[in-house]
Amino acid sequence: MKLFQRYTWGTLGFNLLVILWGAYVRATGSGAGCGRHWPSCNGEIFPRNAQIETIVEFTHRLTSGVALLLVFGLWLLALRQFPRKHQGRTIAGLAFIFIVIEALLGAGLVLFQLVAENDSVARAVMIAIHQANTFFLLGALTLTAWFAGGGRPIRLNRYPGRTILIGLSFSGIFLLAMTGAVTALGDTLFPAGSLAEGIQQDLSPTAHFLFRLRIYHPLAALGMGLFLLVTALILVIQRPESAVKKQAAILMGIFFIQIMAGAVNLILLAPVTMQLIHLFLADLVLICFTYLATVSLAEAEAPELEGRVTGVPLAGSSTPQTNRV
Repeated sequence: MKLFQRYTWGTLGFNLLVILWGAYVRATGSGAGCGRHWPSCNGEIFPRNAQIETIVEFTHRLTSGVALLLVFGLWLLALRQFPRKHQGRTIAGLAFIFIVIEALLGAGLVLFQLVAENDSVARAVMIAIHQANTFFLLGALTLTAWFAGGGRPIRLNRYPGRTILIGLSFSGIFLLAMTGAVTALGDTLFPAGSLAEGIQQDLSPTAHFLFRLRIYHPLAALGMGLFLLVTALILVIQRPESAVKKQAAILMGIFFIQIMAGAVNLILLAPVTMQLIHLFLADLVLICFTYLATVSLAEAEAPELEGRVTGVPLAGSSTPQTNRV
């Protein structure tokens, strides 16, 4: 089981790298590096005499293919490791579905030429959908890692109020990430010469829609930060276990760093490096909140003692600590 757990976390880590490389492809305008060809690259299996844009795009395709195989292998291992009707089996299967959708969305961007300098509404919508599916994939892989480490089943019906609050938080995180993806697209296609010029472009009623959408993302980030803080506090109050407290603290710490990174990204006019850091932190926020939600909704070691348990181990722990009040 330990080997399966390591494989699961390794698959999650590799997918994070692939996601960041995909953002690099977009940020450098290399999405058309293989022309309007998929899965081939400029009509060839392995492009020859390739320019740098082609190398960047082709590398992303290769690593994406490896990621798909890793997730497929994860699903097969889950079928062997977990008994029938186990939640781990279902979640691993969903992860494979999500990565197949990722591949199809990537193919659609290329085949419909929604890459490079394309600034259409269709591209913005596709980018937002792509980002949402990426988060579904990361969430499914995180849940699979929880079960691979011996995590207990999730009981949504047992905690209806908590489930609704967590669902609202997930919705907010997804919407924030989708607006962030569109904002990053606008920064790539229409780079501002200065911060003042960028703000002027954002506020102009005659500006391109990608300009006018950029102003909403920072405001949404601040609002979502406050909502996540409230959510984390409520979860800690409702289930005051060490694992919940730890995950809540980690989540809020990373989200605070993310807000600071967003401010730096804005001030520096969204250089590629900061865009990648900003995206990486957004992915970590999603992973950490998924883990916090899972710990909060997981079945207690002894359901009848819930409310008197003050220490629940993280995934992978074998000896829960319980204190009776």
